[in-house]
Amino acid sequence: MDTQNSSWGELLLGRNAARSLALSGGIALYATNTYIATTILPSVVAEIGGLELYAWSTTLYVVASILGSALTSKLLLRTGPRLAYAVATLVFMAGVMICALAPSMPVMLVGRSIQGLGGGVLLALCYSMIQLVFEERLWPRAMALVSGMWGVATLVGPAVGGVFAELDAWRYAFGAMVPVSLAYILLTSRALPPRDPTATTAARLPVPQLILLAAAVLAVCAGSVSPLPSWNLLGIATCAVLVLLLIRQESRAAVRLLPRDALKFSTPLCALYATTCLLVIGMSSEIFMPYFLQHLHGQSPLVAGYMAALMAAGWTVSEILSSGWTGRGAHRAILAGPLLIVAGLVILAITTPVTSAGEWTLLAPICIGLFLVGFGIGLGWPHLLTRILQVASAQDQDQDTAASSITTLQLFAMALGAALAGVISNMAGINDAAGDAGVANAARWLFAVFTLAPMLALVMAVRATRAKEDSAELAVSQH
Repeated sequence: MDTQNSSWGELLLGRNAARSLALSGGIALYATNTYIATTILPSVVAEIGGLELYAWSTTLYVVASILGSALTSKLLLRTGPRLAYAVATLVFMAGVMICALAPSMPVMLVGRSIQGLGGGVLLALCYSMIQLVFEERLWPRAMALVSGMWGVATLVGPAVGGVFAELDAWRYAFGAMVPVSLAYILLTSRALPPRDPTATTAARLPVPQLILLAAAVLAVCAGSVSPLPSWNLLGIATCAVLVLLLIRQESRAAVRLLPRDALKFSTPLCALYATTCLLVIGMSSEIFMPYFLQHLHGQSPLVAGYMAALMAAGWTVSEILSSGWTGRGAHRAILAGPLLIVAGLVILAITTPVTSAGEWTLLAPICIGLFLVGFGIGLGWPHLLTRILQVASAQDQDQDTAASSITTLQLFAMALGAALAGVISNMAGINDAAGDAGVANAARWLFAVFTLAPMLALVMAVRATRAKEDSAELAVSQH
């Protein structure tokens, strides 16, 4: 792929400007809503009750998002880009309105599930559309742009949610997403192309795989919300069994959830998917970072939240920095990323457990560690996602399925990583009532154990880049 002559100007100016805004807007809508909901959920429970269902607000949202992302390629083929975006946004908006009007927590959970379903489609659509509306040489920059919206949302979402929470107006936080959603429908209807009349009709849905995937996520999430390590481990064990069943079903199914060979260990596509999933799992340790900063370092919820956001900021910065790299530069970015993540997690494992009164001699290294983890993920991220699409295309596989599967597996890895973080923290004593010793021990073990994910990601990244080099050499020899 020749990206030497690509530039940000080509992506952000002229006809591509509206398309870039449409695609990145979908990610921003989903991600901002995610962080707003997380911020205002304590206020929601204080008014309508349902504390025992607190964790299920996120669980059902993630599960529905995974299902939505898996449905995306079929929806896109049946309706075309404009109608697909309109349907997804309307479903998302319906969920938002239900949440805004919810009189009880069960109704809130229904709204959150509908939000997740529409939002999951929006997420996957943004990756699917990159290959349809941009030239291939612009794909890495487009991947960096849309993924970078998570960093923007991390800064905007908690602030917006916090303002509404302070005003005791959490319903308006959900309601504010309605006019934004309507404006987004108008934007996508103008910026994106209509349905291609020559497009083939969508195939049947991979229903058995979707059921197994949803059950696996529900199992690991249900286990992770328990304070008992035995239930945590049972949830993970159940998830592992269901994933094995999913792999078996996918390997022999006529209707696939993932591209062909995606689950065969020896293939480049499997190496690419494994690398991306392991990187996401490595980043999932951030879920407890605000808690550690508040209890061990005396930071306010707002400051702790924005310190944790340094991880997302590092991701965004490195994506923008590396998105124009080509050839050897792209290979080095993919390989260097996991090493930076390991370095960041080691720093966090050493510094986070040491209690302080907020002295910057300790807080500064923590900030560096958080930024390094995010920077390492973002460094090779646009190139990993671009290569998934390229490999699928080169092997005559369904690029739409490949694009939507990026989101499906990313969300699954986020849910699995969060659950594993909960298991490790529980077993290390985060719930011990005797002072902060248990919290410090949990921080030490969490970051130490999570270094295994980027180490494994490095192994898989070596395989993925080596396969790319071998295929390039083969193409040269054939000419």
